[in-house]
Amino acid sequence: MVRITEDLIRRRAEHNNCEIFSLEEVSLHQQDIERIELLDKWCRDLKILYLQNNLIPKIENVGRLKKLEYLNLALNNIEVIENLEGCESLKKLDLTVNFVGLLSSVESLKHNVHLRELYLVGNPCTEFQGYRQYVLACLPQLQWLDGTAIGRAERIRALQDLDGLRRRVLQQETEYLEKREKQKKKEQKKTTHSNPQDLDHKELSSNFSDEAMENRYQDSTAESEYSPEQDQNLALNSHSEEQEREFWEKPCAFTPESRLEAHHYLEEKKRAKERQREPKGKAKAPRTLITAEGKVLNVNEAKLDFNLTDDEDNNCVLLDLHVYRHLDTSLLDVDVQPTYVRVTVKRKVFQLVLPAEVKPDSSTAQRSQTTGHLLLTMPKAHGEIKVKKAVLKPSHVKKSNKNAEEKPKVMTGCERLEVDPSKISTVDLANIVPKENYTAQGPLPFSWGLQACGAQEKPVSKEFVDDPEVPPLI
Repeated sequence: MVRITEDLIRRRAEHNNCEIFSLEEVSLHQQDIERIELLDKWCRDLKILYLQNNLIPKIENVGRLKKLEYLNLALNNIEVIENLEGCESLKKLDLTVNFVGLLSSVESLKHNVHLRELYLVGNPCTEFQGYRQYVLACLPQLQWLDGTAIGRAERIRALQDLDGLRRRVLQQETEYLEKREKQKKKEQKKTTHSNPQDLDHKELSSNFSDEAMENRYQDSTAESEYSPEQDQNLALNSHSEEQEREFWEKPCAFTPESRLEAHHYLEEKKRAKERQREPKGKAKAPRTLITAEGKVLNVNEAKLDFNLTDDEDNNCVLLDLHVYRHLDTSLLDVDVQPTYVRVTVKRKVFQLVLPAEVKPDSSTAQRSQTTGHLLLTMPKAHGEIKVKKAVLKPSHVKKSNKNAEEKPKVMTGCERLEVDPSKISTVDLANIVPKENYTAQGPLPFSWGLQACGAQEKPVSKEFVDDPEVPPLI
C-alpha cells in the first residue's frame, strides 16, 4: 500500500521550493495511492489537487481544504460522492471513470455553492435513465456537466419532474446495489490469485519425462551447448506466456476488485523480473575500507584519476579528482576526515590517506563547470602560511647596477632641493660684442650681427653701395 508521506509531497513541490505549508498546487497522479490522508493538515492552502489514476476507494480527509478549487479523482475506485461539504471554494470536480453507482449521493454537493463543473463520464450511474436531468435538478449551481453546457430551458424541464426522476433513480439504484453484492460475493469465492512467476519448478519438470529430456539432449550436436536446465527455463517462459495471455483475455466485470486484481498482477510480474535480474549465488561482500586494527586503506572503486598536491606556501593539501564531466553533483558525497578523505561517486567509493593531518571543518569542495573535476582544499592542522616576498619584474630593474644596489631612501621631515654652484653658468654680456669691431661713429655692419648669432656670413656683392640715408635693419 502506497501512502502519502511528507517526502512524497516535498518531491512533488519542487515548483514551490519544496515548501509544504504554502503549497497551492500538487500533483500526486499515478502513485498507486490507496488512501487520501494528511493533506488537510500539511497543505491548508491547496487550491488544485491532482489524484487521478490511483487506487483510492473513498473520498476522505479533504473537508478542511477551504481554499480547494479543483479536485481531480479520475480513474480511481470511488463508489460514493461524499465528504466534500467542507470544500467551500470547490469549483470543479472530476470523477471520470470511477464506480459511482449511487446517483443520489450527488445531492451532497448542494452545499458546494461555487461548484460549476462536474464530470461523471464512465461511471455506472451515467447509464441510469434520467441521469442528466436528475443531476441538473439537484444541483442548480452547475453550469457544465460532463463537458456539456447546461441551458436554462433544460434546467426548467428537469425541475418540473423532479419527484418522478427521484423515484426512477432510486429504483435503478436498488437494482444496481443487488448486482453489486453478487459481484462482491463472486470475487470473494476466488481463492486462486494469478502470479506469472511464482511457479513450482518441480511440477513443471514433471511434465517432461526423463526420457524426453535425455533424447533431446542426445540429439544436440557437440558444438551446441544444451542442458536440461535450459530446457526447464524455456518451458517455464512458455508456460508464463500462456498464463499471461489467459489472464488478459479472460472476460471479467468492470469492478473495483477486477481493477485491483490487475494492479496486483502487474506488481507481482514486476517483482518477479527484478528477482530474475539479481545475480545468482552468494551476494558480493562489501569492500573493506578500514581494517579491524583501524588502518585506513586506499580504495578507488570508480577508477578515477586524481592529483594530490602538498601546497606548502598555503599550508594545505589539494586533491584534484577527475570526476565525470556530465555527472550530476547530487551523486557525489564528500567526507573529509583528519587523516583521510572519502568521495562516493554513484555508490562507488574513492578513499585516500592524506600525507598530513588536516582540518575537516575548514575544508572546501569546488566543482569545475568546464571539466567537471572536483577540487578539495584541506588546510593542514599544523604549520603556518608562508608570506611571499614581492619580487620586481626584470622590466622594472634599472640598467645601472649601482642604482640597483642602492637601497631606497626614506624621507623624514621636509627636505629642499639644493643646486650645485659649479653647475651654474652665467651669461657674459661682454663677450657678445667684440671691442675691436665697435665704433662710436655709426651702427654696426649687418654682417657682424650675423656672426654674433652664429649664422654664416654671405659674401657682399661688389655692386652693392651703402646709402647712409637708409636706416639700418633692427
